[in-house]
Amino acid sequence: LQGSLWCSVFRRAGRWLKMKNIILIGMMGCGKTTCGGLLSRRLDRELVDTDALIAAREGRSIPEIFAAQGEARFRELERGVAEELARREGLVVACGGGLPLRDDAMAPLKSSGTVVFLCRDPGETFDTVPMDARPLAQEGREAFLARFRDREPVYRFWADQIVTDFSSPEATVNAILEGLS
Repeated sequence: LQGSLWCSVFRRAGRWLKMKNIILIGMMGCGKTTCGGLLSRRLDRELVDTDALIAAREGRSIPEIFAAQGEARFRELERGVAEELARREGLVVACGGGLPLRDDAMAPLKSSGTVVFLCRDPGETFDTVPMDARPLAQEGREAFLARFRDREPVYRFWADQIVTDFSSPEATVNAILEGLS
């Protein structure tokens, strides 16, 4: 279905869709921000990327936060942002890849809407997405694949919907919309 048709379908879906958040989870580089942007435009919703919000508030990049304060501090900042966003309505939230690993960060978001796991092949992700600005991808391909194997059960646990079509960002968004309808 084309974008305008999707919008009319969702307008008829009623108040639930207007209120509930759509939360995108998955590995770094899987397309949460890209697809979240397309999804937010199609549904006329605000996109909030948790990593971008943290970086803007801290006045430095995620790698700089990791280097200066460590991963534990970053995860605390992430938890605070997750709790804040869970109190809002009608958002598309693109979560940092590690956010779902913390129950205290993910549970509030899950209660605020529908969680969509973007389950993109991790080898393809590593091979096609620039990883130089991603602190937890600096150990190479095999470590990235191992990180995905460790995280995948957690992503599946939180997911209300799992999307595996990554033929194009538009196809991924269409799959998300189909699952939401």
